[in-house]
Amino acid sequence: MDATIALVDDDRNILTSVSIALQAEGYATRVYTDGESALKALIDNPADLGIFDIKMPRMDGLELLRRLREKSALPVIFLTSKDDEIDEELGLALGADDYISKPFSQRLLLARIKAVLRRAELASDPTESEQDSQQEALVRGRLEMDPARQRVRWDGRDVALTVTEFMILETLAQRPGVVKSRNQLMDAAYHDDIYVDDRTIDSHIKRLRKKFRQVAPDFDAIETLYGAGYRFSEG
Repeated sequence: MDATIALVDDDRNILTSVSIALQAEGYATRVYTDGESALKALIDNPADLGIFDIKMPRMDGLELLRRLREKSALPVIFLTSKDDEIDEELGLALGADDYISKPFSQRLLLARIKAVLRRAELASDPTESEQDSQQEALVRGRLEMDPARQRVRWDGRDVALTVTEFMILETLAQRPGVVKSRNQLMDAAYHDDIYVDDRTIDSHIKRLRKKFRQVAPDFDAIETLYGAGYRFSEG
């Protein structure tokens, strides 16, 4: 059965173009122009994934997610403006799965949708083979990464990352000690179909460190090489 995706945005042009693109990929879509109408509809008739704009009248995307989380674990991707870093952090704290900054490419959005749906599917399916997971696991010192389930642990403690953060960390951890430039990290997380500036990668690194330090205050495995990029150290 095709996944149903709820689109919530007050920009009707975005609703129309994204809905057409998703339907072409085989997804069913529902569209809402404000958070208030979306909230009632999603509680009464849940979708498989939500794509929420943050800045909307009546009820913004953050309030929609907060109220939705009282009743639902619906996976959510936020659409944000370029300068919404504070809102992004609030959204992730509320339980958003990922965010994409406007303007965005539809290819990038489709890739994120597939990754988030796959992660939700694996999280809800306890019959998935543990053996397959172990074969794909990436272990670097105190870090454990399970790409199949998008699961990350540090010293045995879970660290909740977005899909984008996972891709960046995986790129760094695959070759400990090797410096990855911002351009290389951009390519890993965003591919070559959209321009992302240095500040975006730096913001992701900042959030990665913050999340790891919440479970291990001494975390220092992601090193900054000024003028060059970042590297992962097994320590």
